[in-house]
Formats: sequence, C-alpha cells, structure tokens
Amino acid sequence: MTTHEKHDTARQFWIAASLSLFAALAFFFSTNAKLRDLDYTSQIASALLRGHLGLTEKPPEWLNEMIPHGERYYSAFPLGAVVSMVPVGLLQKAGLIQNFPGHVLAAFIAGSCVYFFFQLAKAFGSNYSKFDSNSLARQILLALFPIFGTWTWCNLGFGGAWQIALGLALLGETAALYFTLVRPSPFVAGAFFALAFGNRTELLITLPLYLYFLWRRSSPTTLNLSRISGIKQELGGNGPMAIRFLSVPATLALLTGAYNFARFHSIFDFGYLHIPEVRQEPWYEHGLFSIHAIPWNIYTMLFQGFESTSYFPYIQPNGFGCSILLARPFLCLLFREGGRYKGTAWMAIALLTLVLWCHGNPGSWQFSYRYAMILLPWMFLVLTGNGPAKISVSEISLFVVSIAINAMATWQFLWTDQIQP
Repeated sequence: MTTHEKHDTARQFWIAASLSLFAALAFFFSTNAKLRDLDYTSQIASALLRGHLGLTEKPPEWLNEMIPHGERYYSAFPLGAVVSMVPVGLLQKAGLIQNFPGHVLAAFIAGSCVYFFFQLAKAFGSNYSKFDSNSLARQILLALFPIFGTWTWCNLGFGGAWQIALGLALLGETAALYFTLVRPSPFVAGAFFALAFGNRTELLITLPLYLYFLWRRSSPTTLNLSRISGIKQELGGNGPMAIRFLSVPATLALLTGAYNFARFHSIFDFGYLHIPEVRQEPWYEHGLFSIHAIPWNIYTMLFQGFESTSYFPYIQPNGFGCSILLARPFLCLLFREGGRYKGTAWMAIALLTLVLWCHGNPGSWQFSYRYAMILLPWMFLVLTGNGPAKISVSEISLFVVSIAINAMATWQFLWTDQIQP
C-alpha cells in the first residue's frame, strides 16, 4: 500500500467514524424510547447469568408475552437475541445501570450501521481511490438513508426488545457484508452473520449468498492478478474459508437447538405459539407461517396508505402499517439499471420478502412495515451500485422527501399522542 493509499484509508475511516458519531447523537436526541420497558431479552439474559433459562418469578404485567411453562417464564426470542443482551445483564449485575438502556442501544445500533453503510458506499463507488467532494456527498447521503430515510428511524426508536432485535439483525447483516465484500475476513463476517440470524432466525436463508460472495471474492476471474495472492492469503482456500465463516454461526445454531429443546422439548420450537392467547388470534389460524397470510402482508407492505386528519400535519400513518414505497420514495431508485451485485441482492430480497409475507401478522404496532428492516442491506447494495458516481438532483430530492416523511412519523409516534394502539 502506497503512502497516498494509506492517507486515503485513514481519511475514509475518520469520515466514517465522524458520520457514525453524528448519526448516533442525532438518533438519540430525535427519538423517545416509549417501549424500553418491554425488555424481554434483557430479563432472560439476566436469568442466564444466574444459571436459569427463564424467570423464576412472575414477570410484571406489561411483559405479557412471557411464556409460563412449568415453573419458569420463558421468552419467545431466539437464543442469539438473548445472548446479545448479556453485556447489559452484566452491567445491571454490577450495579452500573438499573433499567434497560433501550434508548442508548438504539442510538448505538444506528451509528454503527451508518459506519458500515458509509464504508460499503465508498467501496462500491466508481471513484474508489479518488477523493471527490461530490462523490463523498453521495456516499454520506446513501449511508444516512437506511437509518433516517426509512422506517428504521421510528421503529428502532421505540427501543423495545423486538425493535432492538431487528436493529441488531440489521447491523449484523451490514457488517457481515462489509467483512465479506470490502475487507474480507471470514471469521469476523461469520460472527456478524451470527448476530444477524441470532436475532432474526429467517436470515439463515441468506447463508449461501455470503458463502458465494466469499468464494467469488477469492476467485482469480474477479480479481486483478496483482491482488490475487494477497486476497488468497486473507481468505485461505475455499474449505478453510468456509470453516472460519461458519464456526460461530454453527456454534450458535447448535446452542439454539439445545436451548429450544431444554425449554419446549423440540429444537425447532422457539415458543412463539406458547405465548398466552396467541393461538386464539385469528391471523394465526393456519399457523405462525402460512400462504394464507400473503395477501394481508402484501397489502400492508406495498399498498396501505396514510390517513387524513383535521390538524397538522393533516396526514398520519396507520399505527399498524403502511406502504414502504409511499413512506420512502427514495426506494423508487431501486429499479434503475445496473449494479454490481444486483442479481444476488434481488435474490436475497425476494427470498426474505417471501418469508415475511408468510408470517401470520404483518408486524402489529409499527410505522410502515418494520420487518422489512432486514431487507435494507440488500436494497442498499442495489442502490449503491445502480446510480451515478456523483450525487444527482433526483437522489437529493427523493432523500429530502424520505427524511421529511420519516421525521414526521417519528415525531407523531414517539413524541405525541396523535397515534394510539
């Protein structure tokens, strides 16, 4: 690496770090964690530190999704989501914090995601080695968009356990893509992938895509000859590369199976249908996942609109969902031509969307379609690759409109009583 390349790398890091800090602070001060008391994962993490898989005492009434089973109260969250909160449990055990820090965690997740989104945008820009203010502006815009220009701002801002789990899945996916496509490190990429699917189990279906990216990254047909030896040394052969990537995810998968079996006597039973009265809810008549749920999910995700009001701002989203395209006009740019990873990214979007559409409930209390947070890293790959190197007027306009819509929703949901369950 030349001196110029070292300076460019250092400058890139400090820009990304500064943008990440700005995003974390902006997120913290613009959100109000109304659901921070719904700390299911933190409660179970504290129980794990005491040697229990569930709570030994009856939880408070607002934690109504705890599962009474035998002499314990369990959570429907997967093991990965619980383990993610062990550091919080340790801080609580040491007396350094008292309550679940959902607000701080959400801001940390937002800032960390912006860091990796910026690095991805920088890497896939056509002016990778050239510092250009116009290209930099586009990279900053793209890095901020998934957090502040989408449903992530409002939903992650709620700060409850369900929202934090989605945020950690988003962070895990984004970081895994960075350590797969930009700075290849199979073990680190695998660890972040484990963070992702540990919080949202359906993300396991994207595993082959990450392995494909790593294999393609090490293929001589996709590399300059001068870089082959260096990349090969980083990745190793395809066999060792796959082993390093899979070591943490495989360990977590085995532990999750054991965790489920110890609680409900089945390695595939996460407990969701054991939540009191869930089986009686009409949308789960055909099970937790069913093709019968697809029409409702399609309508909520793509077609449901805003409601009109007689007071400012005269429109408001429904508290149980609205179209992601209506709420985020910037996503219209997904359909431009071109993109280095367009085919693979759209494959991931299609597979994950199909799973989400089969879920019996579109997401309950939310802004727009919160489950679609896990689609954003793959949408980002498309948006980063299919646009110009320099920022365009259309991108600026759609970005500003998207920010305005999501700022309005964040204000209405988190700072006012205009929208009630």
